[in-house]
Amino acid sequence: MANPLPRRLRTALFYALRTAFRLTPIPPGTRDRLRERFLDTKGHWVPEGPKGRSPTGGLPRRPYVRSDERAIGYVPYEKGELPAPLPATLVAFYLPQFHTIPENDAWWGKGFTEWRNVTRALPQFEGHCQPKLPGDLGFYDLRNVEVMHEQARLAREYGISAFCFYFYWFGGKTLLETPLRNWLNDKTIDLQFCLCWANEKWTRTWDGRGGEILIDQQHSPEDDIAFIEYVAEYMRDSRYLRIDGLPVLLIYRPGVFPDIGSTTARWRTWCRENGIGDIHLAYVQAFDSAEPHHLGFDAAVEFPPLRTSFPSANELLQLVNPSYGGHVFDWRQLSHASQTRPPAGYRLHPGVNPRWDNEARRPGRGRTFLYDSPARYGAWLRSAMARGRSDATPSPVFINAWNEWAEGAILEPCAVHGYAHLDATRRAVNAESTGEPAGIRACVIVHAWYVDAFAEILEVLVDWKHRPHLWVTAPASIATQLAGMLEASGISHELLVTENRGRDILPFLEVASRLVRHGFDVALKLHTKKSPHLRNGDDWRRELIQLLAGDGRGDKILAAFEQDPELGIVCPHGHLLELASYSGANMVEVRRIAALAGIGTIAPDTGFVSGSMFWVRLESLHPLLELPLRASDFGEEAGQIDGTLAHAIERLFAVFVQAAGNRVVTTGDLLGPDGQTTRAAHALYPYADRG
Repeated sequence: MANPLPRRLRTALFYALRTAFRLTPIPPGTRDRLRERFLDTKGHWVPEGPKGRSPTGGLPRRPYVRSDERAIGYVPYEKGELPAPLPATLVAFYLPQFHTIPENDAWWGKGFTEWRNVTRALPQFEGHCQPKLPGDLGFYDLRNVEVMHEQARLAREYGISAFCFYFYWFGGKTLLETPLRNWLNDKTIDLQFCLCWANEKWTRTWDGRGGEILIDQQHSPEDDIAFIEYVAEYMRDSRYLRIDGLPVLLIYRPGVFPDIGSTTARWRTWCRENGIGDIHLAYVQAFDSAEPHHLGFDAAVEFPPLRTSFPSANELLQLVNPSYGGHVFDWRQLSHASQTRPPAGYRLHPGVNPRWDNEARRPGRGRTFLYDSPARYGAWLRSAMARGRSDATPSPVFINAWNEWAEGAILEPCAVHGYAHLDATRRAVNAESTGEPAGIRACVIVHAWYVDAFAEILEVLVDWKHRPHLWVTAPASIATQLAGMLEASGISHELLVTENRGRDILPFLEVASRLVRHGFDVALKLHTKKSPHLRNGDDWRRELIQLLAGDGRGDKILAAFEQDPELGIVCPHGHLLELASYSGANMVEVRRIAALAGIGTIAPDTGFVSGSMFWVRLESLHPLLELPLRASDFGEEAGQIDGTLAHAIERLFAVFVQAAGNRVVTTGDLLGPDGQTTRAAHALYPYADRG
């Protein structure tokens, strides 16, 4: 519906009305009903997001070749252990929209499924990861029960206890029920499940609000009984999820019922009289927030990111689409708000969200949360599990969602990140069950390009008292030589053949991403640096390696990481330079990568580790390791000495460590004179020019 008011006046009026509404003392239930009535009839008054910056000069950054290239943090499928019993019941919301039905054919075109929405999405701004494409499960059809067998298997293996299926009932007519029927009839699918009645009308806006109604809801006492009688068949299944020993039924929007208290009373009475017994009724806090008992429910379920309000981050965007009218928010604020929210005063089942971006549903006008990551999601999940256990009666944790592909809320493997979020789920479950392991696990990561320089590194490492495991990346051309040298050294190692791309930076990021998932805490990063454009390139390499690992320094630095959990990165003394003075041709790219990770202004005195050799606590690099960077972003090797993505990231390691709240120190800070260079304190840096 067009709005005749000018945009500025409409925006000002909307925010004035919203402020007055929030300040008016109204009971929560009444507030929810009034809000939804306004959005149903005046939803077009909601202003567009503030504009980002339109592209200027060169082409905006986005994938130009393919949209399914794996990110450096891609996680493959891996078997893993789970504690028994699980520390919490994790329930993932499940969308059954991935198969054709006659109604969708008529409303959206022949052959429509949710995949059509998913594949049409495009990036609207730099760093916008669209489209979000499926990984190992492919573009599945949920009429094929084998797909659901595979989904259930993955859910079990990664710590998910149950799926909560959205159920669509419209006055006796059901939609998208085929997958649920297949699940109910196939008793070999070994996973618990429950139902959430998505009881809103269907409209062309995909949010149940106003607009053109495709199929409406007509709630009535007769429909209440018909509904509960129908779903009772599901609740009688032995796999149906129970909370406090009672079958659980979720309602998505209690506020649209004419008298929800009478409806829940009818359901409870019918269940007691027809062999179901008492039931656990919960509503989803997607649109409503009233105290559950006032509505006739036993509990509510958190449902982030719905019912949240955060400042827009649109002004930070570099637009790909100059006409973009969507809203962008900071996912970290969503997670923080949930974890710091005071107790509700009623039973509230915790809910978490791995990521969110509904651009596919609303092209050019989507709602996107940036700066999510598997590691941050895992931390939020651990917090939610702990909160659920602290309740008088333990609560399950609900995850939004398993497969909401068009809303970007997905646990399933995706093409770009693989099993990253499922892996984070399993690691959270294991960590919450066993606690953090004692001590730290350390390793050395070496990128080898020059065989003679690698031999020098091995000579230093074999002298260590405690030899950490060694990971070596190298091109195929020298892999056989290196393998022989490694075997002769007696050092525990793994050799990985890599493409000659991204210098030492890309291989390090790929290996570090893998190691942090497998419990390694600290890494020493080295490489066979020669810098042939410098006369003193070999001196540079040898000085760096000696300061970090020679003459027993490696053991002492490792002990410092053991003793100081806030120690983030240890740089060679004399090689921690001021970024502003040694930025070279890299600051535009440095700022872009920092912005992509949600790091604000970089302080002028920020340091960077010249030569990119250092000790680092891997956890502090999580935001860097989980950026949507791909190998193709690093470009082809052409002997560049500055201005590449690798050079930019080299300048950001200390920035990321500081952003994580960890300390940046030098070997001199830790070891005193034994960790310092022999150069005079004010001597010019001999290995790079200022600029």
